[in-house]
Amino acid sequence: MIVLDKPAGLACHAGPKTQDSLERYMAELTFGFQRLPQAVHRLDRDTSGCLLLARNPKAHKRLTQLFMDGLIGKAYWAIVDGIPALPEGVVNAALIKTSTAEAGWRMEVSDKGQRAETHYKVLSKGPKHSLIAFTPKTGRTHQIRVHSAELGCPLVGDPIYGRGSKTTRTMLHAREISIPLASGEVVTVQAELPQAFVKNLSDSGIEI
Repeated sequence: MIVLDKPAGLACHAGPKTQDSLERYMAELTFGFQRLPQAVHRLDRDTSGCLLLARNPKAHKRLTQLFMDGLIGKAYWAIVDGIPALPEGVVNAALIKTSTAEAGWRMEVSDKGQRAETHYKVLSKGPKHSLIAFTPKTGRTHQIRVHSAELGCPLVGDPIYGRGSKTTRTMLHAREISIPLASGEVVTVQAELPQAFVKNLSDSGIEI
């Protein structure tokens, strides 16, 4: 397996409007293998940090099963607008995908949706913004982005669930991932904070 520090702005998969994506660079990540590695999960285009790749189909199957069983731990750091009412807690809010001709698709909180659970802890705060560690216990699309908005503190720069910004990307970073091995050992990898993330912390008056 490979844990890649994915840069913000790079999509995991190609699409109709996505010319550049991680898929274009897989041949540079073979490290002597003939097979191209495959992403086991995905991060949004604007999200930076830890992305897990499998180096062969057998590994992909095993790692995918670990994700499905909830045995792979993930921690995200986010800069949010506002300060949560409680310094830590859990958001339990089921999510469903909706779509309109005007706004396109998005995820919304709904009793008819799939279960979604996110733990959070405020790491630091400034006058108007907070740095929060999110630990998702499920893996729904846009889960952290929607659950952060449910706290009344949408992610800085989020164009769908927050106020958006022409100059700032969505401030979400996949800080850490933990993968249990068959031997019983757990491999934990951290990704350093990108410069743009650190600058936004400083500009927001948040110290870490």
